[in-house]
Amino acid sequence: MAFKIGLLVFPDMMQLDMTGPHEVFSQFPDTEVLLVSKSLDPVRSSGGMRILPDTAYADCPQLDLVCMPGGGGMNALLTDGETLDFLRRQAQGARYVTSVCTGSLVLGAAGLLKGRRAACHWMSREMLSAFGAIPDPSRVVVDGNIVSGGGVTAGIDFALTVAGELFGADVAKSIQLAIEYNPQPPFDAGSPEGAGSEIEAAARSAASGRQTQRAAAVRAAAEAVRERT
Repeated sequence: MAFKIGLLVFPDMMQLDMTGPHEVFSQFPDTEVLLVSKSLDPVRSSGGMRILPDTAYADCPQLDLVCMPGGGGMNALLTDGETLDFLRRQAQGARYVTSVCTGSLVLGAAGLLKGRRAACHWMSREMLSAFGAIPDPSRVVVDGNIVSGGGVTAGIDFALTVAGELFGADVAKSIQLAIEYNPQPPFDAGSPEGAGSEIEAAARSAASGRQTQRAAAVRAAAEAVRERT
C-alpha cells in the first residue's frame, strides 16, 4: 500500500512552503501525495498562484504523513475549528506530523506540540512558546514523530530529511541530486544575523501589521488549547 502524504493548502498560503516539499515528496518510492483543503475549490496563494486541492478534509483518507505549510493566511487557521479538528484526527493515526515555516504554529494551536521542540520562521519562532512548544532555531527539527522545517526554503531541507528517515540517505541524496539542490545564494542574508540589523528592522516593519494580528490570534488559540485540556 502506498505511503500517503497530505499537504494542507489554504488561502494566502506561502506556496513555496508547500511546493518545495511537494517536489521532493513526489519522488518518494511508492508514495501518494495529496493536496488537502476544506473543499475542492481553487486556493489562491499569497503570490497569486492558484492551487487545485486533490481532496477535501471530509474525504481525506488516513495519512501516513500530514504536513502543515505556513504563510500569512495561517493566522486565520489558528482559531479555525475545522482545520484544527482535521489535524488532530489525522495526527492520531499518522506516522509523522510535520510543518514548514509558520505552519508549526497551527500544529501548536491544534495542541500537538506541547513539550516538543519545533522550528518556525525566524520572525514568529518565539510564538511557539504560547503553545507549550520549545522554539528551536535549527533549519530542520526532528522530535519523535514531529518534524518541522524553518522558514519557506527550509521546506526542501525538511523534505529531504524525511526522505532520509523513511528510505535512507542514498534515496535522499538521489532526490537531492535530481532536483540539483545545491544552494549557493548570492548574498548571506537568509537569517537576521547574516542580513544585518538594518535589513532585519525593515523586514519587521513591513510585516508589523500581520505580526500584530498573528500575536493576537496566537493568544486566542493558546487560551483555547488551555480550556480544552
